[in-house]
Amino acid sequence: MLNKIKRFIASEHLLRVDTLYLVALSGGADSVALLLCLKELGYRVEAVHCNFQLRGEESMRDERFCEELCQRENIPLHKVHFDTQSYADLHKVSIEMAARELRYRYFFQLKEALEAEGICVGHHKEDSVETILINLVRGTGLSGLMGIRPRNNDVIRPLLCVTRQEIEDYLQKYAVSFVIDSTNLVDDVVRNKIRLNVLPQLSEINPSVTEAILTTANHLSEVEAIVQDSLHATLRKAVHFFSSDSSVSQSSMSNHSFQLDLSVVRAFPSPAYLLFYILKPLSFSSSQIAEMVSHLDGQTGQLWYSSTHELTHDRGFFMVLPREEGEPRTLVIPETGRYVYDKQLSLRLTERTLAPSSIVSFSKNPIVVDLDASSIRFPLTLRRVAEGDRFTPLGMRGSQLVSDFLTNLKRNRFEKRNQLVLLDATGTILWVLGLRINDHFKLTPQSTSCLRIEALQG
Repeated sequence: MLNKIKRFIASEHLLRVDTLYLVALSGGADSVALLLCLKELGYRVEAVHCNFQLRGEESMRDERFCEELCQRENIPLHKVHFDTQSYADLHKVSIEMAARELRYRYFFQLKEALEAEGICVGHHKEDSVETILINLVRGTGLSGLMGIRPRNNDVIRPLLCVTRQEIEDYLQKYAVSFVIDSTNLVDDVVRNKIRLNVLPQLSEINPSVTEAILTTANHLSEVEAIVQDSLHATLRKAVHFFSSDSSVSQSSMSNHSFQLDLSVVRAFPSPAYLLFYILKPLSFSSSQIAEMVSHLDGQTGQLWYSSTHELTHDRGFFMVLPREEGEPRTLVIPETGRYVYDKQLSLRLTERTLAPSSIVSFSKNPIVVDLDASSIRFPLTLRRVAEGDRFTPLGMRGSQLVSDFLTNLKRNRFEKRNQLVLLDATGTILWVLGLRINDHFKLTPQSTSCLRIEALQG
């Protein structure tokens, strides 16, 4: 068994001999074998034991066993006690979930404190098969049918190449004892039901059922690699960020606004799978994504919200934005000078005297405007466009709703929502930023002073 584990560690690049690893030690056969194997293979290890105080004297028995084992093997042991029941009650989670959250939180804290490379846990082949069956029963995608991975960030599983029987044979060979958690012998949770009832029945059909399922999982891993490659290639075509040069990834899509080209989505072999892949990490539900699929060729304007993002259908694209926290900012400008609105925008205002002239020149830069200063009253206000906002666009006589003005420019829902307007002290809109000034404030041959306003990046 030792050689099999050694080859597995090497082939999966799991461990280095020059650094420290923590080993989760419950006292059961799997964790005991893991600790002793890694020590025998020459790795630097320290043990971590969690007492969840759920099984009375049995919990204390397990703790004493781990203490004696580590003392005998000259392995440092870190211990912690948890009031698991109180935690579960407080956070309204199951005992199993409470124990998991407490355990891994402590593991990661200890890892950082000791500057360890990773946390080794004793999952073996049957654990991986159980996980596959649990996911299958609950409903899962391709990734859920691939079993437990040898490494998940800082959590490492060197025993995934061996069976429970091989582990017990190893311990028996070296006359090493271990403890048995009595709760594992009761079929009161899903994993125990599968371990105690389902797998034995499947073994009657095929004595090699564990290997058969894991072989299928390995095939699916290869399929997943092909699917991932196709997904990444498609994402590079379909996803376009509004204001970021970041490369396309699930991380960058979580943090930046982007548009999704629906022509690329529709051309993908499974548009539903592609949308699920993109939008599920953004907290959209399966039912919402299914509804989006049905609207790929539908009317524009539909809007969906998740806890973190919002999405709208706009003329052949899905527009996706992170949801805003708090109220949009309003900037009051008391006089000329430079004022910062946010990280992306600041305004610079300067005033100059004009000589009477029959020739009036206008800035051709959309982010720089020249206004008749004599007709403007400070303080000015920079804010988002609001419902009912009206102004008289340059070159027109009558007023127009800003919303209608933006619609005519074919601005999408999010662009309309985020549009900024600059108003004077009377509440009159001077400038729809970057687009059009109010005709009433344009320079004329009679203008004696000019207020120049520049929208600066950053």
